[in-house]
Amino acid sequence: MADLNYVTKETLEQMRAELNKLKTTGRAEIARQIAEAREKGDLKENAEYDAAKEAQGHHEAKVAQLENAVATARVIDEKNLDLSKVSILCKVTVLNLTTKKSMEYQIVSEQEADLKAKKISVTSPIGKGLLGKKVGDEVEVSVPSGVIKLKIENISV
Repeated sequence: MADLNYVTKETLEQMRAELNKLKTTGRAEIARQIAEAREKGDLKENAEYDAAKEAQGHHEAKVAQLENAVATARVIDEKNLDLSKVSILCKVTVLNLTTKKSMEYQIVSEQEADLKAKKISVTSPIGKGLLGKKVGDEVEVSVPSGVIKLKIENISV
């Protein structure tokens, strides 16, 4: 069985809605495209048919991935978070000890990660480096551009 996937209630609802849409309207649209392409003649030389079948494969892979994510999802309630250390869904204020810049990130699941919204994945190098640390801890995180030294200034919801 795959690893557990910790998400907020809202994210789980979004994933379920997307899965339902993919299984209903998405599959119907792909079936329509395949039927339309099939009507155009010889399937051996029919690029539209090949493209529609390939799209169907990608679509079914997305459905399988989303089904797995929903099946392994565990909802975390922000009210029950332990703010004495960094954990998923916490907001963490860190000071980059090299640049002296302070940044705030929320540690989230891979599905919720959005760097523009300052949400970093728990599986990212920085997310992994901060997990379990406390206010005042200094961490060194290996990232593609080198090593970043961070000091945890605050942990909140």
